Amino acid sequence: MARVREFDTDVAVRRAMELFWRQGYEATSVQDLVDATGVGRGSLYAAFGCKEGLYEAALRRYVEGSTHELLLRDAPVREVVRDYLLALVDEAVDDHERRGCLVTNAAVERLPHSGVTGRIVRDALDAVRDCVLAVLRRAADRGELSPEIDLVATADFVVTAVQGLRVMGKAYPDRRTLTGVVDTAVRVLG
Repeated sequence: MARVREFDTDVAVRRAMELFWRQGYEATSVQDLVDATGVGRGSLYAAFGCKEGLYEAALRRYVEGSTHELLLRDAPVREVVRDYLLALVDEAVDDHERRGCLVTNAAVERLPHSGVTGRIVRDALDAVRDCVLAVLRRAADRGELSPEIDLVATADFVVTAVQGLRVMGKAYPDRRTLTGVVDTAVRVLG
């Protein structure tokens, strides 16, 4: 007869996510995870298979909690994109631990060595790209953008700017510097 799981997996994944977010995958030991989650080593292995399995569950949890609400607003494209990017600047400046974005951290630390992590990262980036592309298409339909603008390439550029802001925000959490990057990115929209 199989044993009944004696811990809340949602709580364990959330605590592991916080730990991986602060320390990264490589710097986090299984003992660190045991200490952070309060779950024994054997139980963690039974539930998640291995450290990487728990990391992938934690990364999925982070992605599920991500929101792109600012991109869903019905406002002029430059305002929508600028406000979205400025919200990332606020996050970076207010992040005194310099955790950054767990998806960006995963891309930098784990790719190309982990196929599952790679898929989670690509899916997360695709979700942002799809939101940005929807904003750009709506703006193009309204005549806010030049007909010569390649909407797909511009959406890819904005996602790249987002990731660049995430990395710069960890290294230089300076509002003035990061706002300059935002202003430059918005100028691409014409």
